[in-house]
Amino acid sequence: MKFSRIDLLTLLISLFILNGCKNQDPIGLGVTSANQINGAYVDTSTIVLTTLKEDSVGTSGLTKTPFGILNDPLMGNTQIDLATDLNLPQQSSYTLPAGTITIDSALLVLTYANTFYGDSISSKYKINVYQLAELYRHDTTYFSNRKFNVNYSTLIGSSPIFSARPHDSIKINRIIPGAPDTAYKVVPQIRIPISPAFINNNLFNANGTTLGNNVVFQNNVKGLYLKIDKTNSSGLGGIFMIGADTLQVYYKVVNGTTIDTGLVSLPIASRAAVINHTYNATVSAAIGNSTNSNVFYLQGPAGLKTKISFPYLLQNLRANLLKKDSDILINRAELVITPVANTYTNPFTPIPKITMYTTDIAGRPARLQDASSTDPRSGGVSVFGGNLIFNPNYNTNTYHFVITAFLQDLLQKKTVDYGTYIAPIENTNSGLVDIAETPQVASRTIAVGTDKSSPYKIKLNIIYTKILKPIN
Repeated sequence: MKFSRIDLLTLLISLFILNGCKNQDPIGLGVTSANQINGAYVDTSTIVLTTLKEDSVGTSGLTKTPFGILNDPLMGNTQIDLATDLNLPQQSSYTLPAGTITIDSALLVLTYANTFYGDSISSKYKINVYQLAELYRHDTTYFSNRKFNVNYSTLIGSSPIFSARPHDSIKINRIIPGAPDTAYKVVPQIRIPISPAFINNNLFNANGTTLGNNVVFQNNVKGLYLKIDKTNSSGLGGIFMIGADTLQVYYKVVNGTTIDTGLVSLPIASRAAVINHTYNATVSAAIGNSTNSNVFYLQGPAGLKTKISFPYLLQNLRANLLKKDSDILINRAELVITPVANTYTNPFTPIPKITMYTTDIAGRPARLQDASSTDPRSGGVSVFGGNLIFNPNYNTNTYHFVITAFLQDLLQKKTVDYGTYIAPIENTNSGLVDIAETPQVASRTIAVGTDKSSPYKIKLNIIYTKILKPIN
């Protein structure tokens, strides 16, 4: 058998050759320790912030819909009403049970969608229910600023005064035909008594044509309108998220010598929220004002967003660093946002997650390069950021966004800033950076802006490499 031997001299020569071929530059070819300068830049003064009202947003056909009233001492008041459709059982024809029917009770059931923002302890609520004076249409997208025609002259339902209990299940009686009713536990919900006269007029005393076709039934009933009774409600209030609702009618039927009980459910297939924000003088003065942005505001649902731009920062970088003999590579750019410390005491906790997005030339929302799944420089949802993070070292909450690629492209004029925004967003999507305006966030954040007196003013931390161009 023949062996090959590598002596010590050969091994040393090989190591020298390999070491000489190693590229030690961390950011690309053509950059060496002789022509690069690494540095850090913290900007707190050249950021421009402008609080703006959100555009109206579609609220119909959602899986969860906001509803309620909230009196925020630092922001103002929010009132959200609900318009709904009403359908025959199974949204099909309905046959009346044989015999004489009397109504035991009728209840409009609103199911909590595991979300509530506001005071669930000391505040009290009362809900009034009216009939729409116009048809709630399924072929129409209703927006948050839509005003419905409502028959306010007749109150068809009203809840007892109650406290919000979004996490407490309740017990109700189960109707079993031909057998005793039994109690069972149901998910957290609000149950509003509805007038028997409304049920009789639209269901039990309706003609066969109305009960034989759901479209005809809808045209007759038109729909329901729910509103918080401000006179009989008290406290700071809160915003509920409603996940499912139905009108349940418990009745007794006498057919000859047989007496039995029954339950018929009239489903609600679609709801639309009517959102109205009334801001106090401080917030009203901040809206649209870019000259005084010591604080800025983010608010759901469909409330406030903030426009952000960095015009002077880019000018300063070009003027101070991008001279004729140099270029810049931004290694990391991180935007840090801190809520104002005394603005998020219970129940006004900050928004759990916010988003940052830009717009295209047509004004349509678009993801930043750092948030785009199609840009190879993006680190994905978790790296891009936006979640509220508690920092125990400073006892503060902060939001962070990594916007390295976005600023690099602005610096090199590869992209145009047609408008960049920070806005509320849901925190349930872990696979994609959401940028669409949503009515499904009820919380708000008052954040430190460009306030020079605050150690928590908004900051843009940049780590860069300045590359000196070779002299010809």
